[in-house]
Amino acid sequence: MAINEQFIESRYEIIDGETIMMSPRPTLNHNRVITNLAVVFDKYLDGKKCEYFTDGVDVHFDEKNRVIPDSMIVCNTDILKPNGIYGTPDLIVEVLSPSTARKDKGDKKTLYEKHGVKEYWIIDPVAKSIEVYLLKDDRYELDNVYTVIPDWDWEQMTEEEKKEAVLTFKVSLYDDFIIDIKDIFKNMVIY
Repeated sequence: MAINEQFIESRYEIIDGETIMMSPRPTLNHNRVITNLAVVFDKYLDGKKCEYFTDGVDVHFDEKNRVIPDSMIVCNTDILKPNGIYGTPDLIVEVLSPSTARKDKGDKKTLYEKHGVKEYWIIDPVAKSIEVYLLKDDRYELDNVYTVIPDWDWEQMTEEEKKEAVLTFKVSLYDDFIIDIKDIFKNMVIY
């Protein structure tokens, strides 16, 4: 293998036996969301059984399905191998980009549901929203869509509306794992 080939590796996924080339490198905001998730997940999971992994780790569900999620949590350490994860993560996160939105909301959501991923998040960095799906009776149900409330909107809200506003949400894997929505969207660049 020539030295240049060693550093150039095509990134691709396999869904239902079909090879799908990965989109171009993520945007700055995509990367910031993943970094913010890493900080939140790493802080909470320190000393716990479950582990956090980020983009670049292959998940091998079976011979016909191999994906590279943006991030995930794995609680069953038996499925961790030196070259990837062989089995089903407990939580998978995909961060939308214009070129991946359809696949993340369609094919991947179906694949994750089929293989029993307990919790699936679809994060939209533009809308600053997180769709959380929970697996119930082998089917995904939308738990909620969590959105950052802009400061200008917060100032217009009544006290009653502020009391009812959802500013945090619970990760289903732990009873005390509560995330502030703003922490996921810190330091985002406005275009």
